[in-house]
Amino acid sequence: MTTPTPLPSFTLDVLPDHLAICRLDPEDADFDWDPGEGLLSVTFTDEEVSLVCEEGVAPADAEVSRGWRCLRVEGPLDLGMVGVLAVLAGALASAGVAVFVLSTFDTDHILVRGSQLAQAISCLQAAGHVVRA
Repeated sequence: MTTPTPLPSFTLDVLPDHLAICRLDPEDADFDWDPGEGLLSVTFTDEEVSLVCEEGVAPADAEVSRGWRCLRVEGPLDLGMVGVLAVLAGALASAGVAVFVLSTFDTDHILVRGSQLAQAISCLQAAGHVVRA
């Protein structure tokens, strides 16, 4: 009988930014604005443009969900690493914390609603992860 491999633990940093998740129609996306200085992510598809930015610079013509905070996984992570998001999102899901996830070349960013930030930190710590606020 094989012994199950223990789940890895990760270190996450709580970013200071208060974020908005925005949706624009591709034909309406106008990026002639100041993106601010914090986390910024723009994803284009044929159906939508998704934008994550500081709340204060969210485009007025976008559908906007405000009040998000970001937990950044300490990186860089190896691009071949398996299960990072499964481990972290699984712990958050079991605590009833909704997530919006962004990945970059170096690491992963997990957005949670600001109202659930303390709960997210607590459940991640209980699962053996280090969270630096």
